[in-house]
Amino acid sequence: MKDILKGQWVKLAATDPEEASKSFVRWQSDSEFKRLLDSGAVGLNSTKAIKEFIEKESDQAGTNLFWFVIRSLEDDRLLGDVLLDVGRWNMREGFVGIGLGDRDFWGKGYGTEAMQLILQFAFTEVNLRRVSLNVFEYNPRAIRSYEKVGFQHEGRLRGALLREGRRWDMLFMGILREEWTARYLTTSI
Repeated sequence: MKDILKGQWVKLAATDPEEASKSFVRWQSDSEFKRLLDSGAVGLNSTKAIKEFIEKESDQAGTNLFWFVIRSLEDDRLLGDVLLDVGRWNMREGFVGIGLGDRDFWGKGYGTEAMQLILQFAFTEVNLRRVSLNVFEYNPRAIRSYEKVGFQHEGRLRGALLREGRRWDMLFMGILREEWTARYLTTSI
């Protein structure tokens, strides 16, 4: 049996609040990272506040929220996190969010592989029918990564975000189980 939470370069692992809070505080001080990840105003939080948030979210994990950290297989380094939020069980739909906090790993395929792993988990373990996400128009690297794993463009919220005096669109993307199956059933991740 294959380890469905492990790829060639990364693995998905449980979140350790102590370790993660220290990394998350460091990553959130990078305003570019925060602006790629979140539509809200860039703000800073203490290690204690982030640790408490992680502990609270971890308590809910496994019911509607499946939250993993992304680790490098080479050296077990914490690279980021990925979550799958099942908002509507009756429709078997989930929402996925991902962030790589360490710039050294941006644009090198680690996020794409982590997304492949969370989709495999969503469709084979959680038995979802659809997974969706949103991404900001000014993040072409993420858009390409999502397209690479099979997400389709489904819509846009025009002028949703104000960044640096300009309005940007928020894009909505999704992938259906049968699209994922056609792409990955015969290939390994």
